[in-house]
Amino acid sequence: MAGSLVLGGEAMVTPPARTGPSASFLAAARTALVRYLHTAHPQIALVRPGGPATGPAAPAAPAAPTAPAAPSRGAGKLAKTAATAHTSSYNWSGYADVSGTTGTFTEVSGQWQTPGVRCSREDEIVSNWVGLDGFADSTVEQDGTVGWCFEDTPTYFTWYEMAPAGTVEVGKAVRAGDRITARVLREGTRFKLSLTDANHPANGFSVTRTCSLSACKVTSAEWICERPAYPTTGIAPLARYTPWKLLDATETARGVTGTISSFSPSYRIAMNDSTNSYGLSAPSVIGGGGTMFSTRWRDSY
Repeated sequence: MAGSLVLGGEAMVTPPARTGPSASFLAAARTALVRYLHTAHPQIALVRPGGPATGPAAPAAPAAPTAPAAPSRGAGKLAKTAATAHTSSYNWSGYADVSGTTGTFTEVSGQWQTPGVRCSREDEIVSNWVGLDGFADSTVEQDGTVGWCFEDTPTYFTWYEMAPAGTVEVGKAVRAGDRITARVLREGTRFKLSLTDANHPANGFSVTRTCSLSACKVTSAEWICERPAYPTTGIAPLARYTPWKLLDATETARGVTGTISSFSPSYRIAMNDSTNSYGLSAPSVIGGGGTMFSTRWRDSY
């Protein structure tokens, strides 16, 4: 019998390989996700004494922005800054480099394998991305992947968001473990958002949009694991995800190429629950000469 295993003289039929959700299921999931996330991803919601942050986010008592460190022996590369400040957020975990000067950052990138999500009946979501802005202002220029528990089933998409528009879902054939490379590049007022999926190329994209520096100030570069917010119900529960391992992180600040925390101030961001009593997602220390870190799920909300 083709596709079977014989044990003790009795043929045992081998179950078919898992192919993922059907096309009709993915279409329904995409329609629902577009409806949920039709408005922009919120900027970071920092934990502050007395309750959630409101209005444009900014670090509490931030250090004054500094110029890039002197180049190391690699010409054109920033030396890694030793100090990274710690802060907490209700919706982000990861790292952000921040400036007080408009137009500081021109590039951010990273690579990862799409984290798998384990679903219950609850609607939960996790988004992994690289991007510019959103830490100290209300605009975002980002792209990445999302893992979503829709009707008890893990569902994955690639997406981008470019201010002032909302989230655009792209790839429907994403699978857990797909190798992703994401980048946001700015040249003047032109932003190129690109993503490749080495396992399923149809999930990739490259789009160019424009935004004035008076609106898109590019005052931060980020590598983030997020629990997005729905416009009707607020920040969603964080999906139980396998560790997100970010690799090959880069940034360009004031024309000089560097890695995570090359620019100061730099922030290590932990995601906390709404009462600020316990953690939901925590980033590791930076490794690989400033190019890598991981985040781990701890709780959903």
